[in-house]
Amino acid sequence: MGHPWGWQIRIQFLCGAESCTACPPVAVVPLWKLCRDRPRLGLSNTAVDFQLNLETETVDQAHLSEAVCVESSATVRDVVRFLQEKATGAAIICDKQKPVGMFTERDFLRLLSTGGDLDQPITQVMVKNPQTLTKSDSIGKAIEAMSTGSFRRMPVVDKEGKVTGMLKVAGILNYLVEHFPKVVYTLPPDPHYKPNDREGA
Repeated sequence: MGHPWGWQIRIQFLCGAESCTACPPVAVVPLWKLCRDRPRLGLSNTAVDFQLNLETETVDQAHLSEAVCVESSATVRDVVRFLQEKATGAAIICDKQKPVGMFTERDFLRLLSTGGDLDQPITQVMVKNPQTLTKSDSIGKAIEAMSTGSFRRMPVVDKEGKVTGMLKVAGILNYLVEHFPKVVYTLPPDPHYKPNDREGA
């Protein structure tokens, strides 16, 4: 399984060193694998102070961004103009405040490259039925979903399925760094990694 980000995490030992003969070996793993593979990697029994538990900390603590919603009756031109006004790279296409699609600046560039009609309905070119999260979902679940689907953004909805915000990769990273800066580091991207095209769920 490929991961959508070049991030990795480095586990630093409680003594402050990146390696220590009195502690288990240092682990450098892709961020999304911390949630899934932590027991197999032996991290649950190390002397690392995991102040953040990815299985219990929730999405609403991960710096959610404002939801940028456009009604499904809009045209491509309308959505692009809206993205410019909001200075953002993605819009959630909504029907009565419920997400029915996603449209990103990359989708727009692909449309331009094929000579697509900007006055056609956005429903003809959007990514339909985006995967969503709720504020009560764990950060671990969000990381796994974004990794599996190669998403950089995911809509967050309430119990009625109405959009309340947007979770971005940057929000998760900021939260991790804030909560245990001595444990998580952002490292240079894997030079052999090639990201997927998908940006939205």
